[in-house]
Amino acid sequence: MSKGLSPLEQEQILKLEELGYELHQLREQQMLSIDQISARTMIQPRVIRAIESGNFKELPEGVYIRGFLRRYADALGLDGHALANEFPLEPQNAEIQPSWQETPEAQLRPLHLYVAYVGLIAAAIAGLSYVWSRSTTPITANQPSPVPSLIASPSPTAASPAAQPGQSPAAQAIAASPSPSPSPAVPAKPVRVEITLREQSWLRVMVDGRTDFEGMMQAGTQRSWAADREVRIRAGNAGGVLVSYNEQEAKPIGQPGAVQSVVFPPPPGQDSAQASANAQTN
Repeated sequence: MSKGLSPLEQEQILKLEELGYELHQLREQQMLSIDQISARTMIQPRVIRAIESGNFKELPEGVYIRGFLRRYADALGLDGHALANEFPLEPQNAEIQPSWQETPEAQLRPLHLYVAYVGLIAAAIAGLSYVWSRSTTPITANQPSPVPSLIASPSPTAASPAAQPGQSPAAQAIAASPSPSPSPAVPAKPVRVEITLREQSWLRVMVDGRTDFEGMMQAGTQRSWAADREVRIRAGNAGGVLVSYNEQEAKPIGQPGAVQSVVFPPPPGQDSAQASANAQTN
């Protein structure tokens, strides 16, 4: 049995035989058939038979086996979470790309914002002070000090931002400064996928060839992704995963308890147009 198998696989086979025998005995004690357990757990009958017989080769990856064990044990009245955790898994060392909310820019505290505002205000005051110091004339001892006007009141009938007579240089500089032009709109990505889980499932989501998420999602979770070339989804419980592609009606991507992979490419005719639009914006 150990020929060509890693130590982890050998341990998984032994533990699967032990847990499968325990579930088999308890099912028969409760006088339940495999079809009845399948209806309760939404696990295919052939998968249940493989678990009970310890047939490791007929089952998918270890993370799926653990999920099947938990649901099977729950259906028999056991603590499914505790029983499933007895099945060993390889340590998870895959690096998951952090979302925008986890980046340092998104973790700014109000103190950072306060310091930034103070800096902007100080810079504006310094600029006005410099302009004012260059626009005022020296005051002699025998001359009354005039009362300067920093910004002249704009005329209600003014039709253009041109400087008006009597305005100080600071007011003229403010009136002459151009208003910022609006930034061009970024084109929407051609592939938009939204996921809604009605049952717990393991998922791996790849966006344009890069893994964006990998792990368990609980029932009720909603997530969305957008891509230029494709969104690729692999689900451990395909019947519990509803997917909406480009705002279409959400549908399950497979049968309950089945492992399923699907790829969502751009609609016909949009992939080349999107590539040209991205090249212009870059």
